[in-house]
Amino acid sequence: MRLTRYTDYAIRVLLYLGSRAEGLGSIREVAKTFRISENHLMKVVQDLAAAGFIEAVRGRNGGIRLAKPADHINLGAVLRHTEGLDTLLECSDCMVASACGLPPVVSEAIAAFLAVFDKYTVEDLVRRRLELRALLAVA
Repeated sequence: MRLTRYTDYAIRVLLYLGSRAEGLGSIREVAKTFRISENHLMKVVQDLAAAGFIEAVRGRNGGIRLAKPADHINLGAVLRHTEGLDTLLECSDCMVASACGLPPVVSEAIAAFLAVFDKYTVEDLVRRRLELRALLAVA
């Protein structure tokens, strides 16, 4: 299974924010650190905020931060949100849908894939914070 660039960016945002000691980060910082488009990140950040994974603080001294502790942000939940895995297979217009055995196979495969991500949180990704901060140049 291949994750979308959207999910990749979402995980990078969570990784960046989870590696911070405290305070707010910014879309500009994340974009610069990972060399990705601010415009793409804006959409991802808005979506992560709407889903409750991060908090966006508006205003002159605003920015972004994790909405809850890193050990409370489950990677499986992030993937379910960003990937829309429930619609991975579109069978409604297929002429053999009523007799086809593929949908349960795909469902089982997705469940197994997500079961691995369900074991981990953002905290698991940022356990080596000091090294991450050095690599990401996060103060």
